[in-house]
Amino acid sequence: MSSLSEDNSSINDHTYSSTGFKWMGAGLALLVVFFIWLSFQAGMKAGSLQSNTREITAVVKNLAQERETIQSIRRDIANNLDTLSLHVGSIRAHSLRLDALGERLVSVGELDPQEFNFSQEPALGGMDTGEGQSSTARDIAVELETLSLMLKDREEKLGLLEEFIANRQLQHNVIPSGRPVTKGWLSSGFGHRTDPFTGKKKFHRGLDFSGQVGSEVIAVAAGVVTKSGKDGGYGNLVEIRHADGYITRYAHNQENLVEEGSMVEKGQTIALLGSTGRSSGPHVHFEVRKDDRSVNPRKFINKK
Repeated sequence: MSSLSEDNSSINDHTYSSTGFKWMGAGLALLVVFFIWLSFQAGMKAGSLQSNTREITAVVKNLAQERETIQSIRRDIANNLDTLSLHVGSIRAHSLRLDALGERLVSVGELDPQEFNFSQEPALGGMDTGEGQSSTARDIAVELETLSLMLKDREEKLGLLEEFIANRQLQHNVIPSGRPVTKGWLSSGFGHRTDPFTGKKKFHRGLDFSGQVGSEVIAVAAGVVTKSGKDGGYGNLVEIRHADGYITRYAHNQENLVEEGSMVEKGQTIALLGSTGRSSGPHVHFEVRKDDRSVNPRKFINKK
């Protein structure tokens, strides 16, 4: 019995030992599985972290691109504003030149400065038809460019008009026009008349203007004095050569006030009225010659 019990005990110990090894093997297997699972989870987390890192990098890159885009837009806006400022400055300069040119034209053309006042803004008005539509920067730039071209065109045309008026004024100054005296009256005409000394019919080559002795005799146009002194029946004579072949003569002067070779302006006093030479009383004999031929001065004294 004792031997049987020992045998059973030995069998049980062997059985228990075999079962323990089995459980130990299962535990080891579970532990291996657990470590595999942990490795898998770690791999998953590492992959997820890499993925998140790539996403963050892409987001940062996109943000940098957006920031660059914003900077570019800001630079474009600044450039557009600079361009608009340049246009405004150019238009303002054109406007100032046009104002100055307009004022000169008013003065030279003898226009009414109140009617053509270039220092005042033009009057504007109209009915209010609603809010309207705001202009874009591009619209404003296009409008400013159009306005600048228009002002430049107007400036060129006004410049040509100024040149025309100046030439006309110059022509007016160098071509005989007006009366040779500031005070006096027309006492004898151009053409055939009875000579006051002989009573015979003779051709009178000028006009006579009577007046007070010592009153002013003036040049009817700008020119060069070609004679100044005594000349036979003319007495004290002043002769002036003008543009386009015109010559004017002022005779019987009490005193000549200009010398030969001097330049004279239209309206300048050149002599004092008198009665020298072949004269019956104080007057100025006024002649106009064109290409060395006598012409009737009456058409010139009627010009303004």
